[in-house]
Amino acid sequence: KYDSPNITVNFPNFNDYDLLVPMGAPYGAYEDDRIGNWLLPELEKLKAAHNAGIPILGICFGGQLMARALGGSVAKAPKAELGWYLIESDDETLISKGPWFEYHWDRWTLPKAAQEIARSEIASQAFVMGRTLGLQFHPEIDPTVLEAWLGMDGGCAEVESVGVDVDQLRKETKEIQPASDKRAFELVETFLRRVATAPVIPVA
Repeated sequence: KYDSPNITVNFPNFNDYDLLVPMGAPYGAYEDDRIGNWLLPELEKLKAAHNAGIPILGICFGGQLMARALGGSVAKAPKAELGWYLIESDDETLISKGPWFEYHWDRWTLPKAAQEIARSEIASQAFVMGRTLGLQFHPEIDPTVLEAWLGMDGGCAEVESVGVDVDQLRKETKEIQPASDKRAFELVETFLRRVATAPVIPVA
């Protein structure tokens, strides 16, 4: 529930899955009081899944969850990143320079054993640790997803509050989508081939 996330969640057994993809959310992964009942249990379950060698691809809030679950932290960033951004990458065969779609106000501090592989001026953008890949950007974005986000209560006003023109964002997303889809498919294929089969790096 968007406005009242503090609900009771009956999580499935994560060990029943070959792969986990925790996704985005309109919250920060540090907002324990706001999120309530399910945040800490999910963090523990994600850590256990990571330690069990289940590949995990965390996207935006999901990437923040993985950073925190594996020993890092998450906090408010100096400013939001919202729209299409080029990023700096140390491994363009896994994470290209983009542009990638950003929609966040927060950033993580890396877990001790994690390797950062991409960043922007504002935030770390990708890290690898064992079979986990955390992303701060949204490779899954397309015009339909963007419209769903903008259609949420206050969505357009939220975008405009950081100086982004909504119609221009729609136009750019429609134009960039074909190339962005190709980058996303390549990212996932490389994740499955390289990260999902890497040695496990457990955390206590």
